[in-house]
Amino acid sequence: MGHHTIISTEDLSRNLDQENWFIFDCRYLLKEPEGGLNKFRKGHIPGAQYADMDRDLSSPMSHTSGRHPLPSADSFVEKLCVWGVQNDSQVVCYDDLSGAFAARMWWLLNWVGHKNVAVLDGGIKKWMAEGRVLETVTRDRPRSSFVGQADAAMWVDIEFVQQQLEQEEIRLLDARSGERFTGKDRKTDPVPGHVPGATSCPFAGNLDQEKVFLTAAELMRRYEPWFSERQPEQIINMCGSGVTACHNILATRIAGLPWTRLYVGSWSEWIKDPARPVATGD
Repeated sequence: MGHHTIISTEDLSRNLDQENWFIFDCRYLLKEPEGGLNKFRKGHIPGAQYADMDRDLSSPMSHTSGRHPLPSADSFVEKLCVWGVQNDSQVVCYDDLSGAFAARMWWLLNWVGHKNVAVLDGGIKKWMAEGRVLETVTRDRPRSSFVGQADAAMWVDIEFVQQQLEQEEIRLLDARSGERFTGKDRKTDPVPGHVPGATSCPFAGNLDQEKVFLTAAELMRRYEPWFSERQPEQIINMCGSGVTACHNILATRIAGLPWTRLYVGSWSEWIKDPARPVATGD
């Protein structure tokens, strides 16, 4: 059946020697481009390969885009071939921020049609806290012939968001922290605040005190009210740049709820045009 949402450290540990399992380290530091890679080189889960947010999981930013535009489907599929991933492989992604970045790779794999992908619950921090082994070597895998096709229905662009918000047809869930949403945090974003009409839904609310995902039942209670008032395709997830919003999409899938869509450009795209309205406060 495979793992399609999250996987425990115990389950991953039992399967480290599986030839057709692929592990990806997605650690990332926004203000230090090589920071994630440096962490990887100092120690990573055995067998892991490094997936860079900027080079592998995004395309270059333009003067009108958000910080992390989607890679082209062809370039991402080519990257999966270089990494050696097969269409029947089990993929596991992790980071050191409870899936905040790993969820982006999880989403991308689903986007090109690969369903056997899971985020490591608790990430490398939980792995290390349990005393599990790390390694510093990088193991190259033979090139594969992965075949994938992008699903355009999984994401929306800024024109769609603007039009549908004006018609009050969508529910826009913002995964950034409450302080960034309200504008109290005036340091993180170049323009503080949020898209008028959006609802604050911080991705950190998907986690318990141990920084692992809440149970499916708890996540259902968190998200079901929005599903009761909108069709799944009317629920749009955003954040700063289309990365942590994937954490909320993952959380709804853990809960057993239908797929919702991603606004890839998110806040960093919205504020590129000063003519677009900005709201502050709750």
